[in-house]
Amino acid sequence: MRLIPAIDLRGGKCVRLRQGDFSAETVFPCAPQDLLERYRSWGADWVHVVDLDAARDGAATNTTTLDALAAAGKVHLQVGGGLRTRAAVEARLNRGAARAVLGSLAVTAPLEVAALVQAFGAQRVTAALDVRIDSHGTPRVAVHGWREQTSISLWDAVSALMQHGVRHVLCTDVGRDGMLDGPNLELYTEAMQRYPHLEWQASGGIRDAADLHALAAIGLAAAISGRALLEDRIAHAELRPFLPNA
Repeated sequence: MRLIPAIDLRGGKCVRLRQGDFSAETVFPCAPQDLLERYRSWGADWVHVVDLDAARDGAATNTTTLDALAAAGKVHLQVGGGLRTRAAVEARLNRGAARAVLGSLAVTAPLEVAALVQAFGAQRVTAALDVRIDSHGTPRVAVHGWREQTSISLWDAVSALMQHGVRHVLCTDVGRDGMLDGPNLELYTEAMQRYPHLEWQASGGIRDAADLHALAAIGLAAAISGRALLEDRIAHAELRPFLPNA
């Protein structure tokens, strides 16, 4: 399993939210370019970058920063946030992103996702399905920066996307995001059991190396971590098994 460090951008700064709540924001005193170099020096070959301003309201506040990160060419960038049209996805891929992360678009316009997979290849598209667990234990997808909760189950959404050639699926348990409560191992275990041939990425709740080993044991392709890495909660030596260039 590969560890993919996360960089969340808001107003050109590195931030972290709790459970997707913009009022529960922590700003970190590091430039995005410096953080990218830090993760590269640890041995990361991919970094997950989210434009939170674009995810919330479509603002192009972080375009210059995203372009600079891509131009550095030091790691592969998986970029998401506000990519809700084919034009926006194509622009981001053409400006240096190795992979585009499709959130709301993956749920609301699967045929557009199919067209993008056809145009750029399945390796350049990641479907991001952010979920909240309902009272019956079913993961239900949230869209538009997690502000709109749908009744669509994760499993129905994934089944539809598989028919359109999607191979990479990033699943975030919104309730655990930024909380350092541990990942939802039951959710990812079921995901792997239902769809073992997909390249699953887990996000939300990672707090220590034990969590990474637990996710790896499930068979996931990747785990995304933001806050635990920003706050140096995991020793570099413990991260090496999950960083290809360490």
